[in-house]
Amino acid sequence: MNTETIFTAKNIAAGYKDKRILEDFSFTAEAGELLILMGPNGAGKSTVLKTISGRLPLQAGEMLLQGRDLQRMSADEKAKSISAFFPGRITTGHMSCREMVEMGRYPYTGHFGVLGKADKSAVEEAMELTDVASLADKDLMQLSDGQRQRVLLAGAICQEPKLLVLDEPTAYLDVRYQLEFLALLRKLCRERGIAAVLSVHEVELAYRAADRLLCIKDGRMEAFGKPEEVLKDDLLQKLFDIDPARLHEEGHTELEQYAATLGRHG
Repeated sequence: MNTETIFTAKNIAAGYKDKRILEDFSFTAEAGELLILMGPNGAGKSTVLKTISGRLPLQAGEMLLQGRDLQRMSADEKAKSISAFFPGRITTGHMSCREMVEMGRYPYTGHFGVLGKADKSAVEEAMELTDVASLADKDLMQLSDGQRQRVLLAGAICQEPKLLVLDEPTAYLDVRYQLEFLALLRKLCRERGIAAVLSVHEVELAYRAADRLLCIKDGRMEAFGKPEEVLKDDLLQKLFDIDPARLHEEGHTELEQYAATLGRHG
């Protein structure tokens, strides 16, 4: 079965004001796929994600969303098609989980932000899909990190995007909840035909979770492809200056124990 290409980057370059961070990036993201960006701190992963999501202007090249030039799409079209998830350690004041998820419908509600019947139905469905319906009336800031990330994911899914952009969504989770979150993300992307482009800090997690990897160092692409094809010893040493045996050494038993939940090749 042919897979739809959701996003295409053609020789893109980007950065901050007059400082170019990225140079000559070309890659695609397919429907149902987890495309994971991997590289050391400061490599340019967040810059790639901010450029894709429109937070940084494109300095050169071309970006296509389902074959359409992103630069020519209206702000309203992009808001409905791309959902960006840059969580960090968020602070929201007093906001219920339902209110946070409802924010995902704002591209559809117009200037007054009044949710209609279809919007409310989308909110409820997203919360059910991410298993946070029981948390609807709870204060977001009183949840565990794992629960909070699922609520944020519900808000992103509620937006009904074709492209989901996530910057280190598992950064504050322990290994078990990292894998559970990525398994949930994979399930939702495959069921809804969403392409997810995300960064993951841990080498082992990226290897196990990705359908394809985009490996970055010093603002340049080093490799792009399936994990088992690109993560060779020489690339690991080049990216991280680490012993590649780290992926196989004892001491990652917890990761091994939960890795099967991802079903990368399922």
